[in-house]
Amino acid sequence: MKVTIVGAGNVGATCADALAHRRIASEVVLLDIRENFAEGKALDMMQTATLNGFNTCIAGSTNDYAKTANSDVVVITSGIPRKPGMTREELIGINAGIVKNVSESLLKYSPNAVFVIVSNPMDTMTYLALKETKLPKNRIIGMGGILDSSRFRCYLSLALNCPANDVDGMVIGGHGDTTMIPLTRLASYKGVPVSQFLSAEELKKVSADTMVGGATLTGMLGTSAWYAPGAAVATLVDSIVNDQKRLFPCCVYLDGEYGQKDICLGVPVIVGKNGWEKIVDVKLNEEEKTSFAKSAEAVRNMNNVLSSVTN
Repeated sequence: MKVTIVGAGNVGATCADALAHRRIASEVVLLDIRENFAEGKALDMMQTATLNGFNTCIAGSTNDYAKTANSDVVVITSGIPRKPGMTREELIGINAGIVKNVSESLLKYSPNAVFVIVSNPMDTMTYLALKETKLPKNRIIGMGGILDSSRFRCYLSLALNCPANDVDGMVIGGHGDTTMIPLTRLASYKGVPVSQFLSAEELKKVSADTMVGGATLTGMLGTSAWYAPGAAVATLVDSIVNDQKRLFPCCVYLDGEYGQKDICLGVPVIVGKNGWEKIVDVKLNEEEKTSFAKSAEAVRNMNNVLSSVTN
């Protein structure tokens, strides 16, 4: 299986490294606009093959999309990262042009690929990629919900003082500090509701920490995080290329599901070789439905900004 990653920065390179270490793809292509940058990252990773025991072929390219031909999955991480104090909305004008051009170039050489969108603001960039490529909706997936859910599970495990892999939890809605919805009501510790272990106040703090998880790291690091985002992309790609049928919250096109139409938003989906294959209807309570509607409204506002800067 061949996977192309556009953008060899921190997130893209971390994803490529994870794909190789976990032997998810036989071939990975890193592409970047900076001269020799992707080539250097790829060569550095290839020199770890005998040390880490993988046989994945990693190649780099400076903006030569011909080398991405016949990819099974393409990942778009390119765009400027969020800086401290910068909102995802402020990224729209710059990143929309980048995602549009990248999508068109990738589609030319890999018309059958599944597209994974990472660039921010992710919900709006996923919507843009869908509209620009005119691909079937199941072949365009925004990664954000997987990352947000991993942060949610991390914060839950810290509050519970237990291994993170013993905790299950999901975040739906938009991939933004005020638009994501950690489903604390449904979170569990080895199948037992976390509400049996944590107070309402503790769960409220976990939810709040999750929602600003990205912004917290941006403030600490001076740029967007990369270890968790890169691993989240690799996990999503794994389910696609190996047809694992895993259930993830992902940003996908809604056409009436969850009461929303003509929008890309995070909901639970089954992911396999064809991209997302089924939207799972989680029975939300009234409070969660209200939060989801507000999240959709916020994402629509960003999409309206997109329309104003691309028309």
